[in-house]
Amino acid sequence: MDLNSILLFSAILACVYMACNIGANDVANAMGTSVGSKALTFKQAILVAAVAEFAGAFLVGGHVSDTIRKGMLDPAIFQDAPLHLVYGMISALIAAAVWLHIASSLGWPVSTTHSIVGAVVGFGIVAGGWDALNWVKVGKVVLSWIFSPAVGALVSFLLFRFLSRKIFNTRNPLQHTKEILPFLVFLVFVILSQSMVYKGLKNLRLDLQFSQAAMISIAVGFIAFFVAKLLVPRDKEPTGENLQAQFVSTEGIFRYLQIITAFYVAFAHGSNDVANAVGPLAAVVSILKEGSVHMQVEMPLWILGLGGACIVIGLLIWGRRVMQTIGKKITEMTPSRGFCAEFGAATVVLVCSKLGLPISTTHTLVGSVVGVGLARGLPTLNLSIIKTIFVSWAATIPFTALFSIIFFKIMLFLFG
Repeated sequence: MDLNSILLFSAILACVYMACNIGANDVANAMGTSVGSKALTFKQAILVAAVAEFAGAFLVGGHVSDTIRKGMLDPAIFQDAPLHLVYGMISALIAAAVWLHIASSLGWPVSTTHSIVGAVVGFGIVAGGWDALNWVKVGKVVLSWIFSPAVGALVSFLLFRFLSRKIFNTRNPLQHTKEILPFLVFLVFVILSQSMVYKGLKNLRLDLQFSQAAMISIAVGFIAFFVAKLLVPRDKEPTGENLQAQFVSTEGIFRYLQIITAFYVAFAHGSNDVANAVGPLAAVVSILKEGSVHMQVEMPLWILGLGGACIVIGLLIWGRRVMQTIGKKITEMTPSRGFCAEFGAATVVLVCSKLGLPISTTHTLVGSVVGVGLARGLPTLNLSIIKTIFVSWAATIPFTALFSIIFFKIMLFLFG
C-alpha cells in the first residue's frame, strides 16, 4: 500500500470516529431535554435525531468546505508541503474525536466546533508558528464561552417566566394553554421556517433574501396558527377543578411543541456541525488527488452521507450519558421547561448567526436549560454539575490543541 492510500484510509477512519463522537455529544445534547422530560423515549429520540440529522447533513450540509475550519489558519503556509496539511487534518480529527469521546463518557456536553478549532490551532502552531494563526477569530471563539450561554439563559428565563405567569400560576392552566397555544405555534413555525429558508437551503438553490424568507416564514406561521386553532378543543375548562389533571394535560400539549423544536435543533446540528468531521476529510481527499492546497474544496456526496450516517451511529452507541446530563442532572425537566430551553436556544442561534456573532449551539442550549432552572429558583439547579460543565468548556481548546500537537509530531516522525 502506497503512502497516499495509507493517508486516505487513515483520514476516513478518523472522520468516522469524529462523526460518531459528534453524534454522541452534540446530537445527544440536542435531544437531551426531550428524553429528560419524557416527551420522547431514548429509542424515539434516536429515530427523530436519525431523520433530522441525516436530512440536515445530507441535504443542507455544505457542499463546498473551507480547507481550514473557521479560517483559524492560513492554508497558504502549506503550499510547499501539502502533505503536512494532510497530517494536520488527520491529527486534528483524531485529537478532537478523542476529547469528545472522553467528554461523552463523562457526560460532559462540549462544543464539537471548539474541539476541532482547538485541534487546528495546535497543529497550526507547530506547522507555521504563532503568526500563522488568526488570533482575532480564536478570540471570538473564546468570547462565545460567555456570550452563548448567557444569551441562551436570558431568553429561556424570560420565556419560562412568561409561561409561568400566564399558564402555570393560574387556577385554570389548561384553558389558558388553549388560548395561548396558537400564538406559540405561530412563533415556533416562524422561527424554524426562517432558520431553514434564509440561506439555510442554498445548496438546494433556495438562497433567498431575508425579506423573501421572512414573508415565507410568516405565511408558514399563519398556516400553523390556524391549524392549531382548528385542532384545539373549543370547550371551556372549568376553573379550579382537578388542577393536577389540568397540569398533566397542559404538559401533554407542550410535549408536541418540544418535539418540533428538538427536531429543528437536530436538523441544524446536522447541517452545520457535520462539517467538523467531513470538512477535514474533504480537504485531505482534494490534496491527495490534486497535490496542492486550495482555500475551498468541493464536498463529495459520499463524504456527506458517511458523516450523516456515522453521527446517528455515535448517538445510538455513546449518546445516553450526555442526554442524562442535559435532561436530568442540571435541573428537572418537563415538556414545558424543555420547550422553553429548546425554543430559546433555537431563537438565539438563529438571531446571533444571522448577525455574525460567535455562538455555540451546545453552549447556548446548556445556558437555556440553566435559564429555565433559574426561573424556577436557584435551589432547583445542580450547581456542581454546572461548574463541571464550565470547566470542561474551558479545557476543550487547550486539550485538543495539545492532543493535536502530539499526533501531528507522531505523523511527521512516521511519514516525514
